[in-house]
Amino acid sequence: MSDGLCGCPDQEIAEAVRREGRTLVTLDVDFGNIHEYPPEHYRGLIVLRVVNQSRIHVLRVMEQILSVLDCAPLEGHPWVVSEAGIRIRSGDFSQD
Repeated sequence: MSDGLCGCPDQEIAEAVRREGRTLVTLDVDFGNIHEYPPEHYRGLIVLRVVNQSRIHVLRVMEQILSVLDCAPLEGHPWVVSEAGIRIRSGDFSQD
């Protein structure tokens, strides 16, 4: 994170993202827990579930995201992105 949040607890990062209306792109799979981080509270949550976390590989995965960013819902719909593709959850998460 470029705002001094690197290494901070997840809850602190989540609060900053929520407060500032940002989209979080993270390798931390904990943010995929819709009970802990309800999607409707965030501008966007994108969890990268990649085996290879090298910089070049993550950048390639990010290219997948950029290719669909303008044509797929982000706000309130958590994305899980892997080498296999992008899974976008939809629906009423309050009942999950």
